[in-house]
Amino acid sequence: MPNIRSSADLRNGYNEISNLCHKYNEPVFITKNGKGDLAVMSVEAYEALMGRFELYNLIHEGIEDIDAGKVRTFSDAMSDIKARRKR
Repeated sequence: MPNIRSSADLRNGYNEISNLCHKYNEPVFITKNGKGDLAVMSVEAYEALMGRFELYNLIHEGIEDIDAGKVRTFSDAMSDIKARRKR
């Protein structure tokens, strides 16, 4: 269940919100005038999220390569790697 706090809570209780973000490793949603305004998270949670986005992007690129026929066999790829190591 999302943790929702007001902008006044962020202003007056920063340390509590920071502790929540670190303890539960998920964002705290901040409202302004009763409406969603911000999502606040720890740096560690942000970096993990960005890492997942990067991984998903690489997987998507790989799927596009497969669809475009830009593939080769595992043994061909390994042969190229071994040849490069011998240089």
